[in-house]
Amino acid sequence: MTYLIDAWLDRPQPYLRILDRNTGAVCISLEGEALDELRDQGDLDLHELSTSEPCVLKEQVRNLFLYSYARALRP
Repeated sequence: MTYLIDAWLDRPQPYLRILDRNTGAVCISLEGEALDELRDQGDLDLHELSTSEPCVLKEQVRNLFLYSYARALRP
């Protein structure tokens, strides 16, 4: 499965989505407080999101999936 990062972080209401490249289905959607938390933790690096290096992008997508699942498990 391949993914596409759709991020608009310089808007009044920023968001970041991970899409399935084949179907266009949204796998992860982060906005507001979640993005702030990622930035505060240092886990959201704009430079890494704009790179074309596959291994860097793969690691970023992996971390975003882990963060999203961990956040969903919070009480």
